[in-house]
Amino acid sequence: MAHARISMYLPPDINPTKAAIAYGCRALPKLNEELNSEDLLTRQKALMALCDLMHDPEYVYEAINLGCLESLKSLLKDSDDLVRIKTTEVLYIMATHNVGRNGFLENNVILALSFLMNDPYSLCRQNLHQAFKHLAQLPSGAHGIVDSGLISPLVWKLQREEENIQELILDTLASCLQEDATEALSSGAVPFLKQKLVSDNKDIRSKAARALIAISIPLGGKNQVWKHDVIPILVHLLKDKDGEVQANAAGALMYATVTTEGKYAALEAEANYPLLQLLFSPLIKVRLNATKALTMLAEAPEGRKFLQLHVSTFRELESDQNEAVRRAAHIAIQVIEWKP
Repeated sequence: MAHARISMYLPPDINPTKAAIAYGCRALPKLNEELNSEDLLTRQKALMALCDLMHDPEYVYEAINLGCLESLKSLLKDSDDLVRIKTTEVLYIMATHNVGRNGFLENNVILALSFLMNDPYSLCRQNLHQAFKHLAQLPSGAHGIVDSGLISPLVWKLQREEENIQELILDTLASCLQEDATEALSSGAVPFLKQKLVSDNKDIRSKAARALIAISIPLGGKNQVWKHDVIPILVHLLKDKDGEVQANAAGALMYATVTTEGKYAALEAEANYPLLQLLFSPLIKVRLNATKALTMLAEAPEGRKFLQLHVSTFRELESDQNEAVRRAAHIAIQVIEWKP
């Protein structure tokens, strides 16, 4: 016969580390009140619950309208380590949604987050840089980071952070530099990016080359890449075993060789040979960037003379499955066969 006993354990669907979520439309207002509670445990539980809710963009929209961002901004200054870590996690999750990124810009969250770039806890800094990475994917978000004067601090932190955070910083820089590379050029970003090209981590090498693509778009960037002898390293990376590294190195060369100095620096480093090998790569991005880089080199008489022996290779690319590669190959042939 069964006996009525009261269990000593909590029900299986109750998580003691999270705040109980109120029903319906009362859920977020109650959590917002708890974020401002004087009780530490209440604040921690509210943040744990928010981490789950913010995966839904509808909740993100409602949270912004309720003023949760102001509450979260104040919690970034909290003396408790867990509160700061979970606050940056909530903000990072919100930044994965477009409505959250717009909310960041409207509520000046960028500067509030930037004060934690020197936080002693790496998880807190990692969440912060993940938020910046997602924010920078929006052009207005990238401009917001640039306008906040954060490019120089990001470049500086690039030399001192853990490798996983360095990758996030490089992603952020690449997106921001596409919008405005002025501050990065004035802060000497090119030598720092050059150092990252020789990293043992293939992801860091790839992302550093991608950032160099962005910084080489303006003329000042092209000149700095040439002056700081980055081109020979990029040529060496064309032989890297990783396809993404090869693609981004070829892309950086494509921009750096627009200038006459860049062309001859690449020719002196014998960039022609590895670039020709990349025309047979299975990756579309590699073939495309290599074709465009060779087109730049063909504008120099020495480069044109060398590539005239390999026109048949470009003829084959005119039948490539990718339209962009076909078009690039056609332009390359026109440049190679051009006669004064």
